[in-house]
Amino acid sequence: MRGLRRKFFSPVFILIALNALLSGCNGKQPAEPISETRLLLNTFCTITIYDTQNRAILNEALDLCAEYEALLSMTAEGSDVWRINHARGAPVDVAPQTVEIIRAGLEYGGLSGGMFDITIGRLSALWDFTGQSGVPSESDIAYACGTVDYRQVEINGNTVQLANPEAWIDLGGIAKGYIADRSADLLKERGVRSAVIDLGGNVVAVGRKLDGSPWRIGVTKPFSERNDLIGVVETGEASVVSSGVYERQFEENGVRYHHILDPFTGMPVKSSVTGATVVTVSSMDGDALSTIMLLLGGERASEAFAGLTGFFGAVIVDEDGGVSLHGDVGFRGEQ
Repeated sequence: MRGLRRKFFSPVFILIALNALLSGCNGKQPAEPISETRLLLNTFCTITIYDTQNRAILNEALDLCAEYEALLSMTAEGSDVWRINHARGAPVDVAPQTVEIIRAGLEYGGLSGGMFDITIGRLSALWDFTGQSGVPSESDIAYACGTVDYRQVEINGNTVQLANPEAWIDLGGIAKGYIADRSADLLKERGVRSAVIDLGGNVVAVGRKLDGSPWRIGVTKPFSERNDLIGVVETGEASVVSSGVYERQFEENGVRYHHILDPFTGMPVKSSVTGATVVTVSSMDGDALSTIMLLLGGERASEAFAGLTGFFGAVIVDEDGGVSLHGDVGFRGEQ
């Protein structure tokens, strides 16, 4: 599922994050929060509900994640994205949800000046960050870069067409955020008022904690061997998404290569930012904006986001380990 695995965290990180979410609660707690974890979207997805014992709601929300994975994956044969990529420029009828997320991806492309580009599929497919294939050849990278241009995507109703028949779409930069948003919507429709959705680093806090205190969501320290935390974000109902160049990487001939790719060079982007945690209303926005922070750098990205509806703020970790705050974000560093 290469197209849906841009943000991956180990089980160790998830346990730390959940502990951070539950810490600092001195008031009334539910007798038995219910929780379930499944391996979906090439990561561990956990949903925890605090104000009901109805496990059918948990299962329904996780089933929804699986349904969207089948719809949006770049590599699952028969998915909407797979059919677009293998149509060789012919128009493809897709689900309204697929159109919605593609339209959003095109907007992020414009916002980032083309640095965030959903037509990066040929390029992202070249890189194997398990470390088994190594750095792609210069000719393969040049060919793949020639297929990248978000402006070549044409949408007419529920029909999507790629002007360049060699281009591939990869929605991995925003798919998990979109899925997290839809999962949160489902929980609310079922009457849930206190829950946490964690899709492998895309965290959505639904409603409020039962004791009225803020949700506390851990921010991992880049390159830490034990997924140590640099601090926590304290928030009400919101999405908190973290991206970092440390998430997927390999080393070859003494050079470290990470998975945040520059669509213009085809190589891992050279950035002063090693980690970005973004607090937003929409997890899909947070998914894209956290990656754009890495692609553009904290200052340029913050300027691009200024006045953007639903963007609360960000925690940026630079290459020297320094932490800077942007916008209105409640962050408490580790003492």
